[in-house]
Amino acid sequence: MSRTGNWLLITMALATGLTASMARADDAQIARGKYLAQFGGCNDCHTPGYFFGKPDAERYLGGSDVGFEIPGLGVFVAPNLTPDKETGLGKWTTEQIVTALQTGQTPEGRTLAPIMPWPAFAKLTKDDATAIAVFLQSLKPVSHKVPGPFKPGEKVTSFMMRIVPPGETAAKAP
Repeated sequence: MSRTGNWLLITMALATGLTASMARADDAQIARGKYLAQFGGCNDCHTPGYFFGKPDAERYLGGSDVGFEIPGLGVFVAPNLTPDKETGLGKWTTEQIVTALQTGQTPEGRTLAPIMPWPAFAKLTKDDATAIAVFLQSLKPVSHKVPGPFKPGEKVTSFMMRIVPPGETAAKAP
């Protein structure tokens, strides 16, 4: 075999080994991200049916069907975290997801709802936040546009949980 043929075989072998090694690293990163997302309770707010006691596994992290009312701020429904390009995070880069997790800022410059515990996620290492982002990008896309957010006084089109000040009843809360 010629020198060129040998170099070609060596290059192909190295590339194949590198690709396999990268796949294992990606699999490990995705597994880490899944673990962190589960531990962080992402499923609780972002999976339809969860608050009704029947989480929809087919739409895992596909956006809630229940909103949270925060007095004076409005009602917020947890969005679709799957990589659906129209209704989820499919147009967001890994870096944009990490930024949202760690600063509470979306690519459009909107601040995430106060019910989203991004200040806790801000304490994650960059590697852990990236692992969550890579995991979210690995999910099966779910087409589910959640309603809202709703400003105070706007008609709400989903079920809603109210957060009321201490000492208030739901009937008397503003």
